[in-house]
Amino acid sequence: MLPAGSDGGWDVTAAARDIVYRGFRFPTDGAAGRRFGLRVARRGLAPGGVVRRLVHPDPAGHLRRYEWGTWTSPPVPAGFAVREVVPSWTADAPAGCWLRAELRGWHASGPATRWYALGDWTADDSAVRRTSVPGQRDAAARVETDTLVVGAATVTGWQLRLTLLRPAGARAGPVLRTAGAVASGDPVTPTGTNPPGADQAGADQAGATGEGDPVAPSTRPGPATGRVLDVPCWSQRRHTGTHRWLGGGGDGWCSPTSAAMVLAYWGASPVPRRYAWVRPPGPRPAVVHAARQCYDHAYDGTGNWSFTTAYAGSQGMDAFVTRLRSLAEAEAFVAAGIPLVLSAAYRRGEVPGLDYDTTGHLLVLVGFTATGDPIVNDPYAPDDETVRRVVPRAPFEHAWQVASGGLTYVIRPPDRPLPTRPAQPNW
Repeated sequence: MLPAGSDGGWDVTAAARDIVYRGFRFPTDGAAGRRFGLRVARRGLAPGGVVRRLVHPDPAGHLRRYEWGTWTSPPVPAGFAVREVVPSWTADAPAGCWLRAELRGWHASGPATRWYALGDWTADDSAVRRTSVPGQRDAAARVETDTLVVGAATVTGWQLRLTLLRPAGARAGPVLRTAGAVASGDPVTPTGTNPPGADQAGADQAGATGEGDPVAPSTRPGPATGRVLDVPCWSQRRHTGTHRWLGGGGDGWCSPTSAAMVLAYWGASPVPRRYAWVRPPGPRPAVVHAARQCYDHAYDGTGNWSFTTAYAGSQGMDAFVTRLRSLAEAEAFVAAGIPLVLSAAYRRGEVPGLDYDTTGHLLVLVGFTATGDPIVNDPYAPDDETVRRVVPRAPFEHAWQVASGGLTYVIRPPDRPLPTRPAQPNW
């Protein structure tokens, strides 16, 4: 991160949030953790050896038999008191195959919580439903869709368990390629005035941040100044009113539309036969297909963070969920040619250029102006031509950091190097 300069910049280092991401890549990390019923294969962890069976209903209620194996990560220390953990993974999952993700908190030499289910994921939703698991709450922790939120327990680390399932007797099975999680501590909310450049009148009218309320420090422009990545501009609202069974239709598709734009940037969009089911084809069937691939039946929406990066992984990408501490960290990715999907929340008037209310919205960071203002692809634009927008640096950083905790999707080809990691590695 960049220190503040003498020109009135904020000192972001004084307010850095504790964040650590730890990932495992297979087959390289095949010896890490414990395996049961899985073998180290050329592409990752695959079914092999002793397997067990279970019976699970399909969407129609018919019971199906599956063979399963598990990989359990070693306990991963965070080095601080953990408040939230978000898992992510990438896997190849042929028809009928699926994956179950579970997390538990860890402290010192033993578990600090029980295991919690963070979702059943599949790339083929005909055999099982892709779903988070609601209703998991006790004194120690709770699950909020895709996030384990720590309660009264003392948690300083985490452990992830992934179960891979295939139809009994099937020759092809799922292959786990990557797995990991991001742990974060309590958010830092320094006290001050509204972010420099915010529309104060609009913010006050909207009931937004006022003087003395928490704000995020704003970082100075850095290595990506003046760089813009050629990410295509796609509007989710072109699909408004269509395919309402997928979370109400296009108005709710910010996450899959953002991921679809990044996949297209990398030349990793699905081939036409994958979205041939979309009828009528509409303006952009690949976005409709992405919405279906990200759809969470229990949540009844397409905004599940882990499912979105898993979909990107099914297209051959290396994808994971993390949190970044500032636009200074985000600039390192853009400078490396890697666009980011960011989650932000704001009210009308708080971020000039994004003139609507949202409690949580995903958009793509594609570059920075010569003066350091972010350039974003906002899928909530009414049409493709108005998706690309310039937003003032400080208000946008506030909306991303304070309101959404710096939540970020990193999606890139496996051979594309990541930027140099910070001392407390969050990628």
